[in-house]
Amino acid sequence: MSLCVDVFTVPDRRITKVPEDASDLAGFEVWRWKVWASPLVRALDARFFPRLDGADLWVEPEDLDAFGAECALLRRWLDLIAEASGVRAEDVGLRLAHIEAAVERARGIGGGVVVW
Repeated sequence: MSLCVDVFTVPDRRITKVPEDASDLAGFEVWRWKVWASPLVRALDARFFPRLDGADLWVEPEDLDAFGAECALLRRWLDLIAEASGVRAEDVGLRLAHIEAAVERARGIGGGVVVW
């Protein structure tokens, strides 16, 4: 199964349609613990991504700036995260780019982001 990233509206939490020039792929289901909640990501003091280990991640509009900053943190450590997780850095970078794009789309509508 795949892990997806989507934008939702507030307050009804309606999932918006993914634009044709975008992707909702956020990795494989095993990436919940293997990449996004890996020991290295936790050691970086990430507070959002580790929540994926065991649950879906709902990021509310008021938390988008902090979540965007966490995405930037992971991007800075991308090669090391990929190496420690046993996956290709290009794959992690692409999925992280999809998440970052969803953050920007959510900001544009005053919504939030869900990784599930």
